[in-house]
Amino acid sequence: MAEHPTVGPILFARGCDRRAFQLAALLVTGDREAAPVLIPDGADPVPPVRLDGRFGRIVWRYDFALPARADATYRLGPQVFPVAADLSGDLRIAFVSCNGQENGDLRRPVDERNAMWERLARENASRPFGLLLQGGDQLYADEVLDADPGLRRWWNAPVRDKDRHPYTVAMRETAERFYFERYLALFEQPGIAALCARVPSLMMWDDHDIVDGWGSHPSRTLDSPVGRGLFAAARAAFALFQLARSPDEADAMGGTLGYGAAFPGFTVVAPDLRSERRPDRVMGPAGWAALEGWLATASDGERLLLMSTVPLLGPRLSWVEWLIGALPGIAKYKDDLRDQWQSRSHRAEWRRLLRTLEREAVERGRGVTALSGEIHLATRGEMAFGDGSVLHQLVASGIAHPAPPAGYSAGLGLLAALGEDPLENRPIRLRPLPGRRWIYTGQRNYLVLERTGTAWTACWELEHDGRTPALAL
Repeated sequence: MAEHPTVGPILFARGCDRRAFQLAALLVTGDREAAPVLIPDGADPVPPVRLDGRFGRIVWRYDFALPARADATYRLGPQVFPVAADLSGDLRIAFVSCNGQENGDLRRPVDERNAMWERLARENASRPFGLLLQGGDQLYADEVLDADPGLRRWWNAPVRDKDRHPYTVAMRETAERFYFERYLALFEQPGIAALCARVPSLMMWDDHDIVDGWGSHPSRTLDSPVGRGLFAAARAAFALFQLARSPDEADAMGGTLGYGAAFPGFTVVAPDLRSERRPDRVMGPAGWAALEGWLATASDGERLLLMSTVPLLGPRLSWVEWLIGALPGIAKYKDDLRDQWQSRSHRAEWRRLLRTLEREAVERGRGVTALSGEIHLATRGEMAFGDGSVLHQLVASGIAHPAPPAGYSAGLGLLAALGEDPLENRPIRLRPLPGRRWIYTGQRNYLVLERTGTAWTACWELEHDGRTPALAL
């Protein structure tokens, strides 16, 4: 019997055209086990590349292509996995986010935790998805702070003292083991494992993949020895398990781990909103240069799906930030507000991104849709561009995180009623989901995008109320 159970395969999309779908598959075995050979449909066997090895495990990656067919398959060991690999015509894409909760996530009853994942897996079995977009907080890693007493002491210390705490060898080893093993436990989960082996994913991290609010904390926290060490451990694990990249490959990507991937008729762009985040910025020079480069390579007229892990369109937050600044007793929520594009600290950068997307729509004829999670609610927003086209913001959050109290939804709804207009004559309108009365829906959920011919639609699957009517994009 194997010392450690095998985890995977986890399938990753690398882009496709009308002939072939470029893929990678991640597999984790015990360090005394030989990795099986992967055999793609109609092709020669593919040997694995060793990406990493530690904690009694080896992480392998298989790089391969499948023919662009709806009934493509690949074999790994004794099991055959179907993949809907033709993305050139009608297709379905699933979007999920917020896969966990801050405390006790993996101690919940499995059936309760993964109820929406199981529902999504059943849907895929009957009507396969071509892509699975995972838009942030795939891993709730906040409990890393309890994995070592030194990490907890550092986190609880006053900001002025954060840089006085050393990042010891024991803390580094504990953090690296925590992130590594947490990902393994996550990808073993029922529903998640079945889906990730059959539907190619594109993933981007957010704060909980590191620790709550990462990047929006004071610079003295971020730049302390423990802060830098913790981020490095989380970054390496994210690159390995959410990008299928080795440490060397992640380092070669530079200061940002964002990326773009091209498919027939559309492009998915996933900027990294955490690696360069500071209290006064969302992306740094590397992130902006990469984003503009990905947009430049995409074809005119194609749809752009932008995975912005925090919602691009949202309610007015400046008054709330002012209130929190004036009332020290609730100052702990300042980091949560600064995480948002709508924060006063990010307003100029927010406008820059919105203008960039408007140019894509007006000058290049691209339909632009932003896909986001983070807020543990479902909602949508719209902003009209100068040519009359509409930027759609679709929020699906979260697939496993419990819904917040009803008062939270109501409070955000009141803020949404105030309106927001970061660009002149471009008001943001937050709207209910199709068939719903209130702007925010407090149920666990996932999003389904469909392309039929050249027409795109979106609908939400709600835990209690089921499928919403389709929204034309």
